[in-house]
Parts: sequence; C-alpha cells; structure tokens
Amino acid sequence: MTHTATQRPLAAEDVVHLRAGGTSVVVLLSDERLPRILHWGEDLGELRAQDLVSLAATAMPGIGDSAVTYPQPVPVLAQLPEGWMGRPGLIADRDGAQWAAKFTVSSFTCVDGDEAQALTVSAVDEQYGLDLVVEIEVLHASGLVRQRATLRNARAGRLRVGALELALPVPAEADEVMDLTGRWALERVPQRRAFDVGEWVRTSRGGKPGLEHTMLVLAGRRGFGFRSGRVWATHLAWSGNQTLGAERTPADVRRLVASEVLVADEVTLDADEQYVSPWQYGSWGDGLDELAARFHRHLRASPAHPGTPRPVILNTWEAVYFDHDPTTLIALAERGAEAGAERFVVDDGWFVGRRDDTTSLGDWTIDRERWPDGLAPLANRVRELGMDFGLWFEPEMINLDSDLARAHPEWLFDAGHGAGMPSRHQHVLDLGHPDAEQYVLEAVSALVAELDIAYIKWDHNRYLLDAGHTPTGTAGYRAHTLAAYRVMDELHRRHPGLEIESCASGGGRIDLGVLARTQRVWPSDCNDPHERMEIQRWTGLLVPPEYQGTHIGAEHSHTTHRQHPLSYRGEKAIWGNLGVELNLLVEDEGSRAAVASWIALHKRFRSLLHGGVSVHADLAEPAARLEGVVAADGSEALFALSLTERPRTWPLGRLTIPGLDDDRTYRVTRVTPEAEPLGDAQPMWLADGVELPGRVLRVVGVEMPNLDPDRSVLLRFEG
Repeated sequence: MTHTATQRPLAAEDVVHLRAGGTSVVVLLSDERLPRILHWGEDLGELRAQDLVSLAATAMPGIGDSAVTYPQPVPVLAQLPEGWMGRPGLIADRDGAQWAAKFTVSSFTCVDGDEAQALTVSAVDEQYGLDLVVEIEVLHASGLVRQRATLRNARAGRLRVGALELALPVPAEADEVMDLTGRWALERVPQRRAFDVGEWVRTSRGGKPGLEHTMLVLAGRRGFGFRSGRVWATHLAWSGNQTLGAERTPADVRRLVASEVLVADEVTLDADEQYVSPWQYGSWGDGLDELAARFHRHLRASPAHPGTPRPVILNTWEAVYFDHDPTTLIALAERGAEAGAERFVVDDGWFVGRRDDTTSLGDWTIDRERWPDGLAPLANRVRELGMDFGLWFEPEMINLDSDLARAHPEWLFDAGHGAGMPSRHQHVLDLGHPDAEQYVLEAVSALVAELDIAYIKWDHNRYLLDAGHTPTGTAGYRAHTLAAYRVMDELHRRHPGLEIESCASGGGRIDLGVLARTQRVWPSDCNDPHERMEIQRWTGLLVPPEYQGTHIGAEHSHTTHRQHPLSYRGEKAIWGNLGVELNLLVEDEGSRAAVASWIALHKRFRSLLHGGVSVHADLAEPAARLEGVVAADGSEALFALSLTERPRTWPLGRLTIPGLDDDRTYRVTRVTPEAEPLGDAQPMWLADGVELPGRVLRVVGVEMPNLDPDRSVLLRFEG
C-alpha cells in the first residue's frame, strides 16, 4: 500500500515562495518538518497560493514500505531519524548520547527586506534540549540564494558539535559535477566528472581555503559551458577549514553541500551558548557566465565594494625583492608615476632585521638601518607624485627568529609537539590569544595612522597545520579565523577608506567571508600571462574583474621561466585591477613607454572593464579563448582573442561574438597601444574594421585573426 509523505493535506501556509533577482526558491514547511527546497533556480513568476500547493503536491513521491528508499524532498539540514542515510546535517552529542537530533518546526516568518526576501524558521528538539534557527534568503541585487543555521544548547550540560552542514538540492538534469583544483602558481584548474551515486567532497584543513581548494562546487547539465547549459553552484563564505561537496543518493536525491570543518571539540556549547554556521551561497544560470554574474552583482552591491576607480598599482616585490633602500624605492616610485601608476606598494623587506624570509616576521617595526628617517619620506614623496601609499604585512605569521617569538613563545600554535614544521621558515601566530590579536591590531593600525597608508597587502603564506592553542593544545583554527576577521573589521572602523588585499601565497584565501572585508584579492603569485589567463578566467566564477589583482610581470617569468612580449603581458593584465611588478629602473626607455601605453589603455576602458558584464565564448577550437566585458547597456564591449597553443584547425574559421545587444549595430576595430603587427595572412575586415548588427555578430560572426600561440588581439565593439 502506498501513501503520500505528508500526514495531512497540504495547505497554503505550508509552502513559501521567495523570489528576487531573477531567482525563485520554493520551500515546503509541512508537518512541522525543517524546510525542504522544492525549486531553486529560474524565476517562476507570480504564483497563486493554490499554484504553490499544487507544485508541492507534485513533488511528493509515493512511498512504499520504507521512506529510506524513496526520493523525498530532503530538508536543508538532513536528519537521520527522518530516514536520511546520506551526509548528516548535524553531528553533535552529549558525552556520547543524544546524538541523533530530530527537530520539529515551532514557527516561521517571511520578510521582504531591503536586501533580500528572507525565510526564518525556528525549530526545537525538546528531548535533547536544542533550539535551531534556519535562515534562507534570496538576495534582491543578485538572485543569489544563501542559508545558514544557528544551533543553541537550551539546557544544562555541554553539547559537542562536530558538524552543521546545509545543502541545496539540484534537479536530475544536473548530471555532471565540476570543481577546481591546483597548487601554488597554478590555482583554479577545472575538472569534471559524472554526477554518479556517492559523494564528491573537497575539504580544506589548512586554516584557509587553500591554493588547491575548489572555491565552488558546481553541478549542471552535461557539457555545460559559459554560455549554455543549466548549472548550479555552491560556495561557503568562510576563510577557514571547510567542506564543499556534491552528493547523489541511490534514491536519486542530488545535493550541493557546504559546511565549516570543526576539529577536536572546537565548538562545545554550554547552556544558552550557540553556534552560527557560515553562510552557504548558491548561484545558478544558463551557463557559467550567468552563474558568475550573480556573484559579481552581489559583490558590487556589498558595503565593502570600494566604489571608486581601481588605482593602477606599482608593487615592489618582483622589482627589488628584499633589496630595499630609500634612494632606490623613491626612484622606482618616480618611474612608476611617469608610467601612470596611481598606487605605490612597498612589499616584504621594510621591517627591522628583514633581509630574507628566514627572520623577523612579527616585528612590525620599520628597519632604521635601511630607513634612517623611517618610511615617511618615501610615503610623502609617493603622495607628491600623485599616488597613494600601500604597505605589505603578514599579520598572522611569525618567524622563530624574531623578537616577538622570543618575547611570546606562547603565542605560537603548539598541539603538543612544539611549534611544528616550518613552511618558508615561518609559523603561525595564534590570534586566538586576545593579547596576540591586540598586538597585531595595534602594530598595523599605528603604521596606517603614522604613514597615512591607503592600502594594505595582507599576506598569509603558511597553512595552519597542528594549530594547537596554548597552553591546552586544543584546536585553534576557528578562533584564529574569527580573530583575523575582527582585526580587519577594526582596521576599517579606525581608518575609513583603508583598503585591504587578501593574498595567501597567491590565491589561497579567496572567499565571500574575506571579501566582505577586503577590496582586492591576489589570484596567484604567477604573473606569467599564459597561466594568468586561465587563473583569472576561473577565479572570475566568483570574483569580478575589479577585485582581481592583475600585474604586468617580467619578460622572463619568475615562476615558470617562460618569456613573453610586453604586448601579451600587458593585454592579459588590463582585465582586472592593473598593476606593474617590473623594475622600471632597469627597463629601457622603449619598454617603459610600452608599459605606460598599456596603463593608458587600461584607464581608457577602466569603467567598462570594472563595471560591465564578463563574457566568455564557448569555442570549438580548444586552443582558442575569446573573452571580454560588455557594458551593462550593451553600448560597447572589449574582447580579447588568444591562443594557448598551436590550434588543431587552421585557419581558425568563424568567430561568433556572444553577449552583445542583438539590435545594435557595432563598429568592430582592433585596439592596440603598441605598433606590433599581427603577422601575415590576416582577414580583410581586420585592417579597417567592420560594422555589423549584434545579431549577425552572434549568429554568423567574422573570420578569426590568425595568431601564434601566446599571442592575442584586442577587439573593440562600439554600438
């Protein structure tokens, strides 16, 4: 005998429709069960109460002898007592008992606020003495979905929490999973696999998301690309240990999960204490460009978004490394100003005793041997030149050979075996000690005030390995992350207008948690344009161009030892927050003029590059890349066509241009700040440009320019 999954007929109050930013989320709240998402994705329009009841009724399967084996809609926090045998939503216990919580909903409210349409659901487990609040929001500005949960211990006795994991369901058409992997100087490499039964889980345990971490887990229709194929993704707004995953059960429930990873009783709740999970975000789209655009709109609507034109940076690292002296850096600043730089950033090497990477991290005092008059003369000269002044810090790190380590050895993480394995000769300063947190805050804040620092490059090079909080040795990952957030928040409060870049050996800490506090990220330590094109492309699934630091590096790459002409290095750097990491004191006059011309071109198109919609074509030729930015109103666009290697077809054939306004006529021309020719045998239209409607460019296209590997052509579209 079969029966429905509900205990009574569905009523209008059992179904909630959240609708904002082009996204609909339909949530079922019947039978006092935790919220179950029945639809997440395309906007369903205005629905009557009866439409919602009917939609919910069609989502309820017939159930035979066991609910375990049938694909019921699963709550966003899954529970074992309800027949869920997949990844648990909550792992918690009281001394080994009361470990299988079962919540019943006591109340819920819906609010259409300024930022989001929001559903808040309160639930209890009276037998266990637990309270739970689940918040589900659809954001007006972006159409992103986000959800989090708050767990409170409502009775005496300590509750240990091992995990609180939320999930967003995806439909059966999502039959392929994609995530990102990588390593230092090769971040964000995509990989795909069939969405088979089981779990594909990516976990970071290094105290930050990590260079190899995925940033997103995506599920979509097999073969989804940038411009086609329905796709869904999840992301966790958290800068510490975390898990993202895709799960499919034998009953064909498909979910995207996200949670903070809690280690060794990091969260134990006494009576009336609570744990709040990080926000799990979800985006969807017809193709990756639409999915990414939701994250971009969200960040552009964030209070942390700088909102002003992103200044062109001259960073000293690859120019001089640790070889600092006032005369050299002042001369470098003058050359940078001549080229058009607007921000001068002094990287590692300015503080006392710092001659290499083996010593002095944590001693945030200006080195008076190198800087007899301090950094003020340099900072003042930088401002005289029309630039603002930035300084590198690594506030969470410490060298054993430092005054700070000798004065406060108890501030180093220690899980019982000493300070642990060094990485780049450094260890981690445990900000879970309130005095250590305060020391970092005051040291950085004092220099920001003294030097009128506009910008901090905040680095984070070492993973948190055996991160034991002294003297107990208990795990300190979570407390450290929260302390780092507090320091950043307080620096912003004390110094309005201060900007912070999140750097972590490159792209090791890029997430919506840190992006709520920073105005720039460093996608990779690799400035090789061959690698940077792909790193920036995939980082762009989450991060809009104006947040991504993109620098013109040396002709001979410091990380890959490839060589590229300035025309290619410049073109790949203009798409983000442009920077220069060359020693302009040794570049010849021609090279300096070329750098200046790329900076001028970037400034010419900066408002488009930093405010438009990112577009990536799906090309049949795997060696070709066509990507660019289209103005929000479709009035103009800038695209780059590039080759990563020798193509399998030659000539390349027709190039169709996505993302333009079908009903506008565009003038298409090549743009270049240099006189470098493209070579022989170019299509006729390229010499003088061409005018064509957007619809023709999208459907029919133009003959592709012929390029060598690691070369590109910039195309401007004026409508």
